[in-house]
Amino acid sequence: MFIAFAIEVIGILLLSKYGQSPVAFVVLTGIVFFAWGEIYSLFPATCGDRFGPKFAATNAGLLYTAKGTAALLAPFSSVITAATGNWHAVFMLASGMAAASALLALFVLKPMRQAHKQKHSSALADMPFGSALKE
Repeated sequence: MFIAFAIEVIGILLLSKYGQSPVAFVVLTGIVFFAWGEIYSLFPATCGDRFGPKFAATNAGLLYTAKGTAALLAPFSSVITAATGNWHAVFMLASGMAAASALLALFVLKPMRQAHKQKHSSALADMPFGSALKE
């Protein structure tokens, strides 16, 4: 997730700087939208790894609801644009939020994933033939 969010930061910053060029606009929006695809792959996988399969459908629904809730914030971009006179502040806010997400993925999600992995690998080693499976 860190890599996906970092790609978003770079893509949004470059889009802010070079987005007036038609070719750069097409290429950079493609890069940004590619990185935004993580909501359909990485988020559900992480949620399933963290909370298990018992309530997978409910958890996936909550993740998708978060996307819809975030969409309610999109109209505020026009308020920011009207207040500042250009889109620069919107791009900086979006890249800042993506940077914060990248750091959270690195410093919160990664240690949480390591703890989860360690917990389950020790449980696997306790099972008969578990040490052979772990290798």
